[in-house]
Amino acid sequence: MKNSFRQQLQALQDAGLARTRRIVEGPQGPCLEEGGRQVLAFASNDYLGLANHPDLVAAAHAALDRYGLGAGASALISGHSAPVAALEEALARWLGQDRVLHFSTGYMANLGTIPALLGEGAAVFSDALNHASLIDGIRLARPAELTVYRHGDMAQLEAALSRSRAGEKWIITDGVFSMDGDLAPLPALLALAERHDARLLVDDAHGFGVLGDEGRGSLSHWGLHSSRVVYMATLGKAAGVFGAFVAASQDVAEWLLQRARTYIFTTGTPPVLAAACLAALERIRRDQFRRDRLKQLGAQLQEGARGLPWPLLPSETAIHPLMLGDNFTALRVAQRLQEQGLWVPAIRPPTVPPGAARLRISLSASHESHHVERLLSALRSLS
Repeated sequence: MKNSFRQQLQALQDAGLARTRRIVEGPQGPCLEEGGRQVLAFASNDYLGLANHPDLVAAAHAALDRYGLGAGASALISGHSAPVAALEEALARWLGQDRVLHFSTGYMANLGTIPALLGEGAAVFSDALNHASLIDGIRLARPAELTVYRHGDMAQLEAALSRSRAGEKWIITDGVFSMDGDLAPLPALLALAERHDARLLVDDAHGFGVLGDEGRGSLSHWGLHSSRVVYMATLGKAAGVFGAFVAASQDVAEWLLQRARTYIFTTGTPPVLAAACLAALERIRRDQFRRDRLKQLGAQLQEGARGLPWPLLPSETAIHPLMLGDNFTALRVAQRLQEQGLWVPAIRPPTVPPGAARLRISLSASHESHHVERLLSALRSLS
């Protein structure tokens, strides 16, 4: 067995698929400290630059003094704290949803929500580029029918919905796709859900805080509101903290509280994190300049990359993939950038399809225009 793992690890190395961790020695920001030096980073999901914001830090300190650190138990025993309850209520009011249920992470939310919601004989229709947590949630649910439709292919999806005779149908999609940075066609998806009496589950991990009125996310961006939609988003990306939530009707949220195993059997969220999330929510609502800056920086990057030998996928989000294709090319370019003090992650299979290796350039509102120009200059020097 030991040799088998060693051989498989060597095979990953030989294919350019082995992964390593790099240690960050200070707070999040446009520049990260690693190995005793500062590097300009385009590697974070801290899209609004809130992870080290003084308001969030102050809120965490105050909650730490009042509530201590741990939650002590699961939410259904004695771990549901006042800050978590206040966060759920604030999110529900702000999003215009009946109710919000807070989960420890987005992965746990999807692993718990999907199996709890799908009834016996349900059919699922899943975008081919959905996040791993959605895929794994679907696997755990073991639906009677499963259709994985080509990314964004509404014609294929409609044909599959038309063929299905299942009494319960679920369309499952990311709101913003984490590796391509593009938006799901939510208006078309909701229209298909209405036409075929289906429900729509949206994972908006990368849209919440970035898109929509006051950062309310992808549904707000498209002007959508429907009782057919179950909405999940995370609080560790644009919100800068940790955790996730599911927003839905009162009955759906209560059902998840009663039946989502990753909610029931997980220690409750520490109050200090919920308090910081509440402070982050206020900054998301008020700080439109952060979303404006993301748009400006994204436009600068898209324009400046036109002369590069590698295509930069179009994006109106914080995620801008530079497509390199080959695993070793992606690793080589990332290494060359690292030598120039730039941290841009090389993304390879199985995170993306074979032959689609890329640099995932993540922008933050904490970046400045000269940061983007420095990245572009470094990429030009490598072309």
